[in-house]
Amino acid sequence: MESKKKKIPEVILNSGQKMPMIGYGTAVIPLPPKESLPPTYVEAFEAGFTHFDTAALYGTEVPLGQALAKALELEIISRRDEAFITSKLWCNNAHHDLVLPALKNTLKNLGLEYVDLYLIHMPARLKPEVDGVLEIRKEDFLPFDIKGTWEAMEECQRLGLAKSIGVSNFGTKKLTQLLENATIPPAVNQVEMSPTWQQGKLREFCKQKGIHVSAWSPLGSYKEVYGVNSVMENPILKDIATSRHKSVAQIALRWIHEQGVTPIVRSFNKERMRQNLEIFDWELSREESDKISQIIPQRRMYNGEIFVSENGPYKSLEEFWDGDP
Repeated sequence: MESKKKKIPEVILNSGQKMPMIGYGTAVIPLPPKESLPPTYVEAFEAGFTHFDTAALYGTEVPLGQALAKALELEIISRRDEAFITSKLWCNNAHHDLVLPALKNTLKNLGLEYVDLYLIHMPARLKPEVDGVLEIRKEDFLPFDIKGTWEAMEECQRLGLAKSIGVSNFGTKKLTQLLENATIPPAVNQVEMSPTWQQGKLREFCKQKGIHVSAWSPLGSYKEVYGVNSVMENPILKDIATSRHKSVAQIALRWIHEQGVTPIVRSFNKERMRQNLEIFDWELSREESDKISQIIPQRRMYNGEIFVSENGPYKSLEEFWDGDP
């Protein structure tokens, strides 16, 4: 097990904390039976994952906490600090006075004294009584209080309840606004990124500001939701995978890693879990990397339409995403 852990490189965040440069994602639609999840996450620990990504919205905090306890009991990992756990603040708690209670509830769910990274899940605020996503109505949105919400996030870090804090799905304008008021800058911006949605402008902005980028849906997953998988079915990636005797997923994840980005990847298959970790002891050629960088078309899978309304804080998708290509 020790040798497996050494294979995963770490990035030092602007908070001074180290984060493994690949994570195991726990978002899944629809959510399987809760009792099936802890054994799956234990398998991910056994495969060599130590970085796990959850959120209040996902409904996976409790099973992930159970799996971490089991991994410690089985001595798959020997100490809590060998695991890196990320969770996220949902929009109904993106109010200055609700952030700390929300994090405390997350910690209770996980059975932990702290999370390694706590993110604002979306640059949006809902009325506190609105839970989840499916029941959101346009009139439930309130203006997003970046300053107040971030102040409360900073307090979470000062209290030691989150070792690092950051954001998710923030564009360049919202990051600029946040940085103007921040005492502690965000350590991470977790966004949709893959070879078919490369986020070049946003990544460059984050690099200049010392914010590490993490990629959700790096394999263009959620085919069951969006009806297409632009990454796994991409002919350029398939050709490179065939010539290199690698999986398409390995090619995509390696390319993301070579951009200095941390992919958050999900699989319920033990063999694919291991394959997804086998991306650190080889490199893409310059020609292969250039081919991937030039993949077209580039398009988001998740468009965020639910956050847009004529009467809400975001009147258009361009406004919600800050016009970032």
